[in-house]
Amino acid sequence: MRDLKTVINFTIKDMVKRKSFIISTLIILILIVLGFNIPNIINLFSNGTENVNNIILIVDSQNIFEGTLDSINELDLGYEVKVTTENLSLDDIKNQIEAKEINEAMIIEKPETGNIKIRYIVKNMATVTSVPEDLVNAINQTYSNLQISKLGLTQEQIQSITPNFEFSMEQTEEQEVSGNLFVMMMLSIVLFYAIYFCAYQVSSSITTEKTSKIMETLVTSASPKTIVLGKTIGIGIVGLVQVCVIVAVSLISAKIFLEPGLLESVLDMSKITPTLGVITIIYFILGYFTYALLYALTGSTVSKPEDIQSANTPVAILVVIGFYLSYFTMMNPTSSLNVFASMFPFSSPFCMPFRIMMGIASVTDILISIAILIVTILIIAKVAIKIYSNAILNYGTKMTFKDMVKMYKDKNN
Repeated sequence: MRDLKTVINFTIKDMVKRKSFIISTLIILILIVLGFNIPNIINLFSNGTENVNNIILIVDSQNIFEGTLDSINELDLGYEVKVTTENLSLDDIKNQIEAKEINEAMIIEKPETGNIKIRYIVKNMATVTSVPEDLVNAINQTYSNLQISKLGLTQEQIQSITPNFEFSMEQTEEQEVSGNLFVMMMLSIVLFYAIYFCAYQVSSSITTEKTSKIMETLVTSASPKTIVLGKTIGIGIVGLVQVCVIVAVSLISAKIFLEPGLLESVLDMSKITPTLGVITIIYFILGYFTYALLYALTGSTVSKPEDIQSANTPVAILVVIGFYLSYFTMMNPTSSLNVFASMFPFSSPFCMPFRIMMGIASVTDILISIAILIVTILIIAKVAIKIYSNAILNYGTKMTFKDMVKMYKDKNN
């Protein structure tokens, strides 16, 4: 146990001292802070250059709408509507747009015969390609209400003409699914990169130490099993702390720099609970161990840093397959393939936390998934330690799959 602790401490100190680790972490944190500051940066550069924000002037010189257009502002369409009955020319409107008093304008005209004509005036048609649909609907509704009010109809008759429909959504499948799919997919991507890059560091660390001959010192003071587990746990602790720091900085940045309620209006975070957070961390740890031990195996089979990428390719392909299996089955979370992805040990770390978030994973499903992951980790650990013990001091050419099978079957080691 003391040897294991020594290897863990050595690995942690070695990881946090690396310039690549420090620089990459700082860059990620800086990008996160800048990302949450994008709205503030845009506002900073826009101040002084624009005097108004989404103001549309409606010119009703013939008073066709009889002063009812002001009611459009009550609909909260995201821009301010100014109404005038003055007979403004196109040049007058152009001057107001150039002076940034308004953004766009509408000129309403009704010829003696024919339909009402509305001219939509913009500064440049390259930036505004069509009339806002919500404004068109609001103008149509306003005019309809005006004409209906002139008919002298009773309230019941008006309601029969313009009924209020109540829409509801129902599903045919018995299993109810809830949660924001976009949030789940984004968090799945974050979890994938966290597991992948943390696990990848194991093979990189082992190969680097073989090149610098540090491994010879480690082997003489600790068993191969202790080295494999110690390095895997050490890098995992550093990775988990790094992920927690990134998440903490993201939450703090969102709280400080974003307007209140802005994040909630875009992303439904109501399903993210402390319980889900704990379960996600458990799956992060188990998923990390699954892939880290595989990378420990591949890292021990090469003796040159330039060979790491080619040796890690099979594991990288397995990681990508596992991720995409869970990612794309989220679009149909009640399918049999999604259930399989939540149980398959190479995709369950990315899939099961989000089945839990959707409320479609039972306690039995979770326990079975975790049990499969633990068994898989034990099997991979046994194979990895066995091959690692034989291959760690190999400074020759890169080992082939045939060589690894032969080493594992060798009963003398």
